[in-house]
Amino acid sequence: MDRRRRNRAKIVATLGPASSTRDMILALAQAGADVFRLNFSHGSHEEHRARYAIIRSVEQEVGRSIGILADLQGPKLRVGRLAADKLMLAPGDRLRFDLDPDPGGKDRVPLPHPEVLAALAPGVVLLLDDGKLRLEVEAADGRSATARVVVGGPLSERKGVSVVGAALPMSAMTDKDRTDLAFALSLGVDWVALSFVQRPEDIDEVRELVQGRAGVLAKLEKPSAIDCLDAIVARSDAIMVARGDLGVELAPQKVPIIQRRILRACRVAGKPVIVATQMLESMIEAPTPTRAEASDVATAVYDGADAVMLSAESAAGNYPLEAVQMMDNIVAEVEADPFYHASIDAAHPPPEATVADVICQGLRTAAATLPVKAIVTYTTSGSTSLRAARERPAAPILSLTPDAGTARRLALVWGTYAVRSPAAERVAEIVDYACRAASANGLAEPGDVIAIAAGMPFGVAGTTNLLRIERLPGGPA
Repeated sequence: MDRRRRNRAKIVATLGPASSTRDMILALAQAGADVFRLNFSHGSHEEHRARYAIIRSVEQEVGRSIGILADLQGPKLRVGRLAADKLMLAPGDRLRFDLDPDPGGKDRVPLPHPEVLAALAPGVVLLLDDGKLRLEVEAADGRSATARVVVGGPLSERKGVSVVGAALPMSAMTDKDRTDLAFALSLGVDWVALSFVQRPEDIDEVRELVQGRAGVLAKLEKPSAIDCLDAIVARSDAIMVARGDLGVELAPQKVPIIQRRILRACRVAGKPVIVATQMLESMIEAPTPTRAEASDVATAVYDGADAVMLSAESAAGNYPLEAVQMMDNIVAEVEADPFYHASIDAAHPPPEATVADVICQGLRTAAATLPVKAIVTYTTSGSTSLRAARERPAAPILSLTPDAGTARRLALVWGTYAVRSPAAERVAEIVDYACRAASANGLAEPGDVIAIAAGMPFGVAGTTNLLRIERLPGGPA
């Protein structure tokens, strides 16, 4: 069986300087990449345009839908300029932060973010340079603040600032993000990832701009977002566990717990979730990962993640192809383990009181009870396939859709393999399309049983109400 139908968890690969040629992108797709990420924190619009065109060309060659994710940079909070190359901070030192643009020195540092200074209060913690330095605010007046150094070290200008213990009164979208978003939508990307999400309203802002032209994915990288996790999941189309930034603002031992909590919330809601950041980090420089990294990827798959993601490993590393191949192999090994299926079943959430969930629970029961070779969903919006994937059925989900955008978005969804099909007007047409597609894609042979789900009237989102068990024509009498 082709690995596209073998592996349930998907792979997201970031493109960059190490992976921008057609040959490499084709090799990554053939090795197991289901979705390609365009990171708008780096690269020009023209570079992203060229990568987008190559992906669509590769998609035609490999003969399956490939998703494209545009990842917006979000606000970048940084200290300002310094008079010297480095400022040495020792525990107990006190440092003043203000809006004065003059270069900073031993006693003060410019912080050119009035919204940050407005949110600071005694007890709030400032983390500088990816958390290497830690300071606690002792006094603040809205335009300046004085903080005591708790963990010291060297500080260079333009280093990043993270605020722990206060929600910042600022949008998740910068002017750059709005420009990048408009460009990405003009290309036709399938997903848009929003950085710096702090509250549910941040999702509303980007949804208003996207206007349904792409799926909206919230990156959870701020502790304040975890405080309103369910509301953010409800308003998003998908979630990313951005562990790098979470690990800066949260104690490292808390990140695995938060990761599992997020995965559970997404499973219950039936929303795709990506686990990201430093999954195979050592493969930036080495052809093989550490055992801990392999275990990290495996844990995400065991916990039911829809997708695992490569960042610098595939974008700028020395072994982008080997990183995708390794991730693909880890996924395959985990999913071949009988304990994997037992753990997925044990985490099965109860169905909601909807017709769609009753139908999809029936799909799961059918796949566990009958010799069902494939579950076939017919969907225009993708909702039927999403609810079916929430059930984590034993059989692969073959999603038929007349909409190319839906097929590409479903490339992110666990166990779902989307195929373009003609629009259907009658149940008999759906049954015919399903039987032919299951056979053509190597999922079923004459005489095999498939389960079919769809919604009537056809073409209306969220109307899943049809379940059929069919046997492919032919086979033994």
